[in-house]
Amino acid sequence: MIMRIPALLASVLTLLAVSGSPATAETAVPSGFRPASTSWTGPDTGYVLGYSPCAKSWCPALLGTTDGGTRWRRLGAPPMSLPDNHNHVALTFVGERVAYVSDGVHVRTTRDGGASWHPVGLAGAREPYYLSKITETAGRVFAVLTTYGEGRGSTRLYSGAAGSPVLVPVPGFAVGGGISYGDLAVGGGLQVALGADYGTEKYWTSRDGVRFTPAEPPCPAGSVASLAGVRDRQVVALCSSSPGSPQPGSTERELGHAAKLGGTFSGGDAAPFAGITQGFAAASPAAATVAAEGGGTGFLHSTADGGRTWTTSVLSDRGLSLTDLDFPGRGTGVVVDGQPDADGGSALYRTTDGGHNWRVLRFG
Repeated sequence: MIMRIPALLASVLTLLAVSGSPATAETAVPSGFRPASTSWTGPDTGYVLGYSPCAKSWCPALLGTTDGGTRWRRLGAPPMSLPDNHNHVALTFVGERVAYVSDGVHVRTTRDGGASWHPVGLAGAREPYYLSKITETAGRVFAVLTTYGEGRGSTRLYSGAAGSPVLVPVPGFAVGGGISYGDLAVGGGLQVALGADYGTEKYWTSRDGVRFTPAEPPCPAGSVASLAGVRDRQVVALCSSSPGSPQPGSTERELGHAAKLGGTFSGGDAAPFAGITQGFAAASPAAATVAAEGGGTGFLHSTADGGRTWTTSVLSDRGLSLTDLDFPGRGTGVVVDGQPDADGGSALYRTTDGGHNWRVLRFG
């Protein structure tokens, strides 16, 4: 017996089938989409949080790729507005399902790949403050928070169990001064660097996120450490002077290397000083890139021989920010240039040769 489906019911079923099909690259990317932040868990697997114009505002959209950006799929975007003060909206994925997003003040997390987002509190934090980095490793969440006020600030390490709705300050992990700052890195172990006034520098390492060992800071007094994860069992850091030295729009900087996590760092040759340091990442112990902005221009200074020689890529004249510089593996790196609501917009750059050549990654 052959069952016949009425024409109206057949049309409805056809419509449902079409609606339930996976989004194509064209429908996944909203019109006018501009990247704000990117996070990659591997050379080919990455995520981009961006914004597109909607109803006289900017609406968030989260995209994912598993083929290096050839095709994109749409994920559930976090309810994070584009800040009026141009704070960087930073996205951090720590797996296929776990991610964090912060505008420096508010933090939200997902543990189901973007299907739902939940706020993360910061115990005892009073505005004005800025959360500069957050990540998760070894079953714990870590964040660096800097508070400001009355000419003095402090920078602290916050932490909590993975999935915790509130992060708390870690006792003993704090510095204070007229200017304070900090950084952390994961991969091959956890590194935490805190400093103040280009004179007080503290540095810790941990292999399990629970037991920390104080170590000699990566950088000499008068410079700030930017940390990269462990690469081939070696540790790479960037040491930058205060902005504007030796001249406006420049920074003195050099690489530091340690043979192992917690080992003593040794300095290297000077890196190009054009631009104010915006970011740092290493593809290997020998290959590293510095992101810098100066004179309205974005620079990527790259080395393939541990800092002995450098090449510089000039990205654009957007002149606002270079963010999310990272090398997730196989010499593949990414960086976001500009901001979605700026006159020049924003773009995502990608390299597949350790930072020697960079190209804009398109979204369809």
